[in-house]
Amino acid sequence: MTPDEVADFLATLPGCKRKGTAQVPAWYVADRIIARLVAADELMIRCAFELRERLVTEHPQTFGIPPRYEAHLKVQAMLDGDAGAIQHALRAAWELQRGR
Repeated sequence: MTPDEVADFLATLPGCKRKGTAQVPAWYVADRIIARLVAADELMIRCAFELRERLVTEHPQTFGIPPRYEAHLKVQAMLDGDAGAIQHALRAAWELQRGR
């Protein structure tokens, strides 16, 4: 996926709003973060711990848990990985944050 494809996908989720800057866009629902572009090829996605472990196990080339994310509900997504899995994680983040 490209950053533009991420933005296009997130725009389809009701209530999802783009914030941040042009260089570091972030997406929120109900003022709760869903995702943030960390680098041109890397996205931080809000993620429940159980789903995070499953994503990393099933898609190790796409998802990771950098040390700075270990204690947080976050997962690293590399945009050159599995686009379907990234979209699944983004939708799950939207559902998680929307339901709080």
